[in-house]
Amino acid sequence: MAFTIATWNINSVRLRMPLVERLLIEHQPDVLCLQETKCPDDLFPAKAFRKLGYEHIAIHGQKGYHGVATVARRPIDVVEKRRFCDIEDSRHISVTVRANGTSILLHNFYVPAGGDEPDPAINRKFKHKLDFIEEMRAIRAAHDEVSGSVLVGDLNIAPLEHDVWSHKQLLKVVSHTPVETTNFEAMREAGEWVDLMRLNVPYEQKLYTWWSYRAQDWQASNRGRRLDHVWSSRNLASSFAGYDILSDARGWERPSDHVPVIARFDL
Repeated sequence: MAFTIATWNINSVRLRMPLVERLLIEHQPDVLCLQETKCPDDLFPAKAFRKLGYEHIAIHGQKGYHGVATVARRPIDVVEKRRFCDIEDSRHISVTVRANGTSILLHNFYVPAGGDEPDPAINRKFKHKLDFIEEMRAIRAAHDEVSGSVLVGDLNIAPLEHDVWSHKQLLKVVSHTPVETTNFEAMREAGEWVDLMRLNVPYEQKLYTWWSYRAQDWQASNRGRRLDHVWSSRNLASSFAGYDILSDARGWERPSDHVPVIARFDL
């Protein structure tokens, strides 16, 4: 049975609701995880989602900044809205959803971007990011014979050499610095998470999910980064059937700088 999960940093769900509607109409994922919704819970456009058949909604938002939301065409139950670094940011929500007898614990994350200066001694935003990644070690890929875990979201780090357009030029740029990538991979491995987007993709193949607004022609320059991720517990990796990076969405009207990623599972 096909089961699909989409993840997308939408950069304001109310502003870009027409783009979300297009995604849901054209691709109809079973579950959609949004990040950077920039919307308090009471103003979340729930009616628009329900009109499209996404009647099950879990939100963790705040005014103007951050925010995550998970919407689904099938029942979901909220498990946790975790606070990180003793800061009241809306950067995580986890739910359970069932797919053909398998219970999936689904984490939706929006990791701090970290500012511009990759030095925690002078940049509190970068320190916050490193501390956040360290606390993510507590998020384990829980699983047993009838359940598994999936973690998706804008994790704001491109960990591998070919997850960026130029490894050499970005070594001192936040999102690809050695301290970030090393800690990121250590955190993933400590939680026993499988990086599904790299599972069957050659290491040398470039993978991007984000293109800066600063580029006059993002497509021509193609200076991208893989900041959005899909992980799973090891027992679900064998059910992973591939994914699509919807890069065309970067060219939609008034786009986010991130594009949707849709992961497919045979469950």
